[in-house]
Amino acid sequence: MTANKKNLIIDSPNLSPCTFLDFPLVNDLDNFQADIAILGVPFGMPYTPGSMANDQSLAPDAIRQFTNKSDIYYSVNHYDWDLRGPLRDGRDVSIVDCGNVTADMSDHKQHYIRAEQAARKIFNHDATLITLGGDHGVPIPIMRALEVFETEVTLVHVDAHLDWRDEINGEKEGYSSPIRRASEMPWIKKIIQIGMRGIGSARQQEVDDAIAYGSTIIDAYEMHDIGIDAVLDQIPDNTPYYLTIDADGIDPTIMPAVLAQTPGGLSWLQIRKLVHGLINKGKVLGMDIVEIAPSYDVGNITMIHAERLICNFIGACIRAGYYDTK
Repeated sequence: MTANKKNLIIDSPNLSPCTFLDFPLVNDLDNFQADIAILGVPFGMPYTPGSMANDQSLAPDAIRQFTNKSDIYYSVNHYDWDLRGPLRDGRDVSIVDCGNVTADMSDHKQHYIRAEQAARKIFNHDATLITLGGDHGVPIPIMRALEVFETEVTLVHVDAHLDWRDEINGEKEGYSSPIRRASEMPWIKKIIQIGMRGIGSARQQEVDDAIAYGSTIIDAYEMHDIGIDAVLDQIPDNTPYYLTIDADGIDPTIMPAVLAQTPGGLSWLQIRKLVHGLINKGKVLGMDIVEIAPSYDVGNITMIHAERLICNFIGACIRAGYYDTK
């Protein structure tokens, strides 16, 4: 990842380059100074030659573009009932957008290397990282970068699918494998998986492997039965966390722009409560939202909830006092 602005922002004929809620663009990560950073990672690792660029690769810029169509001053400065006050809560918190990690047409692995390098630089400055995907392979290099904290991290995973595949067509770092790869990282101490339902990436072997590892699997039906408070009780207190959210883990009635629309996912009230609850249990080092396919959206419903989700994450981190001593 370079400091060249053109290498960070994808110039699409359909989407004008812009930042999330018009936050400042910061592309010099060697001299990075901010409390919260937003980073686009459009591309996962393809399973077939034609799938490098897919609908999900448009999502980082589509989310940014949507937030710039609204009244940005209103979104950032007015009273937010989700947060019980304005976004920054009157505190001096720096929020920046670092643009998009670029791909290499001749070497598909290079963008994962660049994504990990970018995340390491951001984490090394003790900033909270919000990653916009891209498919669910995208968190793999981000989770690798968590190594810089030199501590054990609890991974919280929201998804309709288990994502424990070892490989597909020989590719081990695609969208069906992020939790399998996370389980191999020594700094990932515990994995909690929430919202599994329907038919997806898991065969019996993957389920058996996840259970053998010790993953806590709370499928969607158990989650609805016991409630989010009980789900939070199963997550260890006072540890560093990383949160990965596949958009299809959320119910398609509020996030229809996914390729695997499956009934029974988390409602808005549930995902909001999970985010706020997790942030108040300990330090969430970062989060990602992946697998949004913009062309499948209906009336911007997905974009509305993605924007609300990110703003709730930011506002909750601020109110939890993450940046008060910086």
